[in-house]
Amino acid sequence: MSIRVLVVDDSALIREVLSSTLSREGDIEVVGAAEDPLVARQKIKELNPDVVTLDIEMPNMNGLEFLSKLMRLHPLPVVMVSTLTQKGASETMLALELGAVDFVAKPGHDLAGGLEGFGAELRTKVRAAAQSDVRGRAMRGPVKKGGALNLADAHNNSVIAIGASTGGVDAVRAVLSALPSNSPPVVVAQHMPPEFTKRFADRLNEQVALDVKEAEERMPLKPGRAIIARGGRHLRVESRGGALKCRLGEDENVSGHRPSVDVLFESVARAVGDKAVGAILTGMGKDGARGLKLMREAGAYTVGQRKGSALVYGMPRAAAEMGAVVDEVDVEEIAARLVSGLAGEKSAA
Repeated sequence: MSIRVLVVDDSALIREVLSSTLSREGDIEVVGAAEDPLVARQKIKELNPDVVTLDIEMPNMNGLEFLSKLMRLHPLPVVMVSTLTQKGASETMLALELGAVDFVAKPGHDLAGGLEGFGAELRTKVRAAAQSDVRGRAMRGPVKKGGALNLADAHNNSVIAIGASTGGVDAVRAVLSALPSNSPPVVVAQHMPPEFTKRFADRLNEQVALDVKEAEERMPLKPGRAIIARGGRHLRVESRGGALKCRLGEDENVSGHRPSVDVLFESVARAVGDKAVGAILTGMGKDGARGLKLMREAGAYTVGQRKGSALVYGMPRAAAEMGAVVDEVDVEEIAARLVSGLAGEKSAA
């Protein structure tokens, strides 16, 4: 059965490009197009699409205002189609916080060169959106912040490693929000393009007690600091002379991604071993499963976001099926489980 999509964009050219691109492989059907949110609202009622693609800058009502109303009144999977600008990155982060499942960056004005890659990414993200549990998330309501956590028993040179993809903006924020300012260093691989990871880190830094930064080459891992993998670069943790530092690489994609969660987790398994803990959060595909299994085999405590809590139960499922996770819990419980793991409580609850 095909995935039914409504395309919302004020540009007739972009509507045509999106429609032809989405329809290319036969499993996605564009059932309608709308030039502004007012038309889109009516077409959603008439067509009941599985997924909506949504522009931000539109007449009558901007995409963010429309998204906010849609998530409150008629929650649907939405993929944002964003511009590669600083303003576009900020608006996209807000859209993800409001409930959008994911985003793609529009190709350049000439539509040349990047159109094939753009189309493949768009189709992949629409397929993932169609599998997401947006209505379930709306029924569960906002993620509740956990209580204060005790880190007195954590090992020196401990590291918390986290991997996420689709739906990860909310999930990563939920976990980091529950960690205190004296947390061991946190390293995060979130699938996101280069233009957006800096804004993601800056936004998290405004929202949580930790000092959140985008990764830089040889940046030291410090207590109270969370480091977000830079888009387009693999993030590895390296131990030299007892000190832990970031290493960035532009080598080939791993598990289809750069940054790859597998690459990060494998480096943590080698550099930190049983002093690490790891969590795999919402996302499509299987990136991170192999690396998390290596962490568990090295003695680390590992946890996955359970089905029903994850917006897309793909990466956590792959990790669970591979035997990479000790426990699967709701996202609200993950920080507490990680802290327990740091204190040496490694067994399943």
